[in-house]
Order: sequence, then structure tokens, then C-alpha cells
Amino acid sequence: MTDQDAYQGALDNAERLLGQPLVLPLGEGEPPVGHDFRRLATVQTFGAAWPREGLDLRSRCLVSVAIAAALGTHEPLRGQLRIALTSGVTREEIVELFIHLAAYAGAARAFDSYQVVAAVFAERQ
Repeated sequence: MTDQDAYQGALDNAERLLGQPLVLPLGEGEPPVGHDFRRLATVQTFGAAWPREGLDLRSRCLVSVAIAAALGTHEPLRGQLRIALTSGVTREEIVELFIHLAAYAGAARAFDSYQVVAAVFAERQ
């Protein structure tokens, strides 16, 4: 498999999980090497980690949401929430995850990240 095949496979998997194509344009002032970062991160995430068989998709979704929320990474959390909802995780399960997250990662972190949850729920009305 070529690097381009691996990248295309990762993009295809990302689109399947997200329910829409993964678009990662360079930001203003970003050098062209930024494409390399995006390609490598995409292959690692959607080409190597997500397709593994060790966890079922639902578990992988919930773990990914919890990690992004606990780290306070709002944009990755937004993507993980979209993947979870597209993959059949319910809104109620996500709220339960945040109740549990508040106990282990702290209420302030959980509440801050929950604002992203509310926005993603609203975009899917």
C-alpha cells in the first residue's frame, strides 16, 4: 500500500465515521508543510487507530469523546461528538458520560466541554 493509498483509506474511514468528508484546509499564513501534518495525523487517527478490532465502535466513540472532553480540546471534541452521534451513540448516553466525567475530571472541565455538546446537539436538530 502506498502512502497515498493509506491517506485515501483514512479519509474514506473519516468520512464514514463523521457522516461527511473530512476537510482540513491550511489556515492563513500556514506553510505548505502543514499538509504533511494533516496527512500524518489523519492516517494515524482514521487509518490506524479507529479501524482496530480491540474495541467495538460504540466503546471507541465514548472513549474518544471522554478523552477530548477531559483534555478540554473543543474542536476535536466537536468531531468526536459528531462521530459518536453518527455511529448510534444517543444524546442521553453522551449526557451520562458527562455526568461521569464531572466526577473524575472535575465539574469545571466537564461543564466547559459540555458547552460544545450543547452546540453539536443544536446543529443536529
